[in-house]
Amino acid sequence: MRLALLAAAALSLSPMLADIAVADAADDAVKARRAYFTLLGANVGPLAAMAKGEVEYSAETATLHADNLGALSAVMIAPHFPEGTSKDDRFGDTRALPNIWTDFAGFAEKAEGLATAVAALQGVAGAGRAELGGGVQQVGAACKACHDDYRAADF
Repeated sequence: MRLALLAAAALSLSPMLADIAVADAADDAVKARRAYFTLLGANVGPLAAMAKGEVEYSAETATLHADNLGALSAVMIAPHFPEGTSKDDRFGDTRALPNIWTDFAGFAEKAEGLATAVAALQGVAGAGRAELGGGVQQVGAACKACHDDYRAADF
């Protein structure tokens, strides 16, 4: 009898536990993508500062940050964008616009554009400030293209 009551209690909790697991997965996805974009920014920032002459140009440092961006742009980010994690679904947690999920092919195309721009940047990062500047502009344009279509200005 006691075992039957425990089993019934466990079964009654299953739907609630499933909801918690889904919520945790969505939280994890949003946290992961925010961390991903933070890492992108942490590498683009020093490159932009070098390109603008705000800090001394260093071929070694520029190459390091460009290679970091290369590694990041190779990460498949789709798993970090499960449905139900847009700004409308998770107000205050994300700036992801709902049209990411209605136009996921377009969103993926923008991510590919970033990877292409980063690959070009990797080829020129260590060649000098002017070359770096051109590469950083391409990366910035790729970021802006995605932000214009798929990212809200605020939370």
